[in-house]
Amino acid sequence: MTLRAIASVRPRVSAWVRLGSLGAVLVLVPLTPKPALSQEPDPVRAARWMDDLMWGHGHVGGPFALIDHTGRRRTDADFRGKLLIVYFGYTTCPDVCPTDLIQISLAIDKLGTAGENIQPLFVSLDPERDTPSVLARYVSKFHRRLIGLTGTREQVRAVADSYKAYYAKYVPPGGAVDVIDHTGFIYLVGRDGQYMGFFPPGTSADRLLEIIRPYLARH
Repeated sequence: MTLRAIASVRPRVSAWVRLGSLGAVLVLVPLTPKPALSQEPDPVRAARWMDDLMWGHGHVGGPFALIDHTGRRRTDADFRGKLLIVYFGYTTCPDVCPTDLIQISLAIDKLGTAGENIQPLFVSLDPERDTPSVLARYVSKFHRRLIGLTGTREQVRAVADSYKAYYAKYVPPGGAVDVIDHTGFIYLVGRDGQYMGFFPPGTSADRLLEIIRPYLARH
């Protein structure tokens, strides 16, 4: 069984697909008032991308060029030779993002010195608010080697789309502030930069280790 199948085919994910319940994997959070580009929710695209990831349809991942939390330009080529754990979220996400980042951090720490072969990346879906300095404060709360990445709206959109990471920032009817809804998948990328598979939101550190540790041992 492939990594993609092991990581993604789990009862709770299968139930999401069968029921078509986007609420199981979408996070809807109000943000503080600030002008932002409106992106109307697109549940059809969200469902299609979820299905693509679940069944391995289409290409996932690819090159990117963003700015890290120190202000340094980073590309995907900078991380060759390491396994990447890529997570899309934003710093004001109240529960899902921090919960997953804690589990990712725990998994890396449990690997001991082998964890040095893994690079966790946090890509902000809210570049207007998540400046490098904001990201620097945020990632320091989770793991010393977690790198926060941001960029222009267009750059972030391109990276998220390449990973089929759905998100939309918009002002709902009758609302006064914009909100973000987004999927919360955890992506695993190989040392060669190629997408390997994903973990669903809420995956525990032990489950992450169950998949990642054997791969590290073989390479």
